[in-house]
Amino acid sequence: MKYLNKTLLIIIVVFVFAGCEEDFLDVNPKAVLTENQLQEPEQLDGFVTAAYAFIPRSHAFETLNPWVNSIRSDDAYKGGGGLNDQTPWYQMEVFSLVNASVGNNDNVWYRAYQGISRANTAINAINNVDEADYPLKQERLAEMRFIRGWIYYKIKRRWKWVPYIDETATPEEIPQISNRPDDMENDIPLWQKIYDDFKFAADNLPSTQEEVGRANAFAAKAYLAKTLLWMAYPQDENHQVTGVNTDRLSEALTYVNDIIENGGFSLTSDFAHNFLPEYDNSTSESIWELQFTTDDGTPRGNLNEGNGLTAPWWNPYYSCCDFHKATVNMVNAFKVGEDGLPIFDDFNEFDVEVENYDEYFNNNSFDPRLGHTVGIPGFPWKYQDITYELSGSRDPGIYGHFHSMKENVPTDDPGLWDEFWMYNSMNQREVRYAEVLLWKAEILIQLGRHQEALPIINELRTRAANSTQMLTLPDGSYPTNYDIALYEDGVNVTWDEETAWEALMWENRLEMAMEGRRFYNLVRWGIAEEVMNEYFEKESERKPWLDVAYFTAGRDEYLPIPQAQMNWSQGVYVQNPGY
Repeated sequence: MKYLNKTLLIIIVVFVFAGCEEDFLDVNPKAVLTENQLQEPEQLDGFVTAAYAFIPRSHAFETLNPWVNSIRSDDAYKGGGGLNDQTPWYQMEVFSLVNASVGNNDNVWYRAYQGISRANTAINAINNVDEADYPLKQERLAEMRFIRGWIYYKIKRRWKWVPYIDETATPEEIPQISNRPDDMENDIPLWQKIYDDFKFAADNLPSTQEEVGRANAFAAKAYLAKTLLWMAYPQDENHQVTGVNTDRLSEALTYVNDIIENGGFSLTSDFAHNFLPEYDNSTSESIWELQFTTDDGTPRGNLNEGNGLTAPWWNPYYSCCDFHKATVNMVNAFKVGEDGLPIFDDFNEFDVEVENYDEYFNNNSFDPRLGHTVGIPGFPWKYQDITYELSGSRDPGIYGHFHSMKENVPTDDPGLWDEFWMYNSMNQREVRYAEVLLWKAEILIQLGRHQEALPIINELRTRAANSTQMLTLPDGSYPTNYDIALYEDGVNVTWDEETAWEALMWENRLEMAMEGRRFYNLVRWGIAEEVMNEYFEKESERKPWLDVAYFTAGRDEYLPIPQAQMNWSQGVYVQNPGY
């Protein structure tokens, strides 16, 4: 049982507000318990639970789930039933068609600020009691500041300039809070506020929690490091990276080292364990997970509705909806040369289509992580004795046949919930230890210590090499040749700073593919325009509908502030450049 999702439903109702931001921050619902009735210490955990429960439950059109970020990178196509199926996401993946009124944008903003409202409400309620009466006061405040920081971190990456509303803001003040105050020359002060929430959490949370799902100090330190990795690449007013702040990197390294040396985490023995529901809350690699359930005593549980569209269109196993399709570019990225190393320069030359699958997969070798990441016709599906089929793709003429697997569950999983949309109850790994290792390697390379990054990257590659046991077909054979080698300085590579950085970026993509990290890394490193336009140039030859795609530097690093929010603010908000 996943504890934080199974109780206090009536308290959660307290927070179901209607209307605009001002409404849900100010209006008391009718015929339910009110905040004033829940000031007793024994009731305060209800506010905390309500804050935890809110954002993970978000519907697909409100979600901050990773797959929506993935389609804005070279990892994934939107998918679904053609270009007219959820057109706003198509507009987002080609960038050039996005404007301030683009759909599936305002609802995400609105939902996020509802979650922030819950965290702020909980903070105010907890602050109103004495610690002597509520010994968990500091710890629960730290949890709520972690949740608030986590939401702000997510939306800061999406829109850059967002209004920071904390627990001290009154209903009268909220409409006057700008997303871009006149005295804020750049966005670093906004990052600082997010940093402060995570720092408070790191300083006041225990290293472990008895109840799974509660944030602990190491989760907070991981997000501190993530925040510092954004602050280390400052941007000008046109979103262009202006340099590298080594002091920020050095500070991030202290938190990363603390996690590595004192957190008790390690890579799982098999890469697959990160993406199977039976390993929820039980792997050595998971640092923080969002909790989902079907067995929590409610009629349908707390399901991951944000991923409800990402199962294949594959009867009799899944009824819907085939969004989040792997690109040819990304599949090509998993190819290795005869030396077992990535093919940095010419990886994307092969135009794989269903007609030449046999030639492609028989005549090339691949990093084993391909078989864990992409559903490929003729390959095992989610480590089962069934193979993925061509019929699993809804509109292959547009999007091809490659599908995302990591966020999906096996066809026979008891947590799979069919409401036409396919929900499941597998936890969502928000931070895993492999990512922390990648951060350390990145920091070391940027600090001129690239030789120290070599064994870290090789540690990830060693785990990948040892993760082939679950990739076999029913007859025990492999559907392709899996091969991966370690980097050996002076043997198969010259490990200078340039090569180390290229290897780090490549390892980041392969390890975290389809987990929503790729686009934000490109923006953070200042290479989004270069990478995305090179991708569009080649991929549009394969997928003509990408002819309209183009990434404009100084605009497309971030989505526009939703026009509905611009209207609501009555001139207080400032629109992002280019919109």
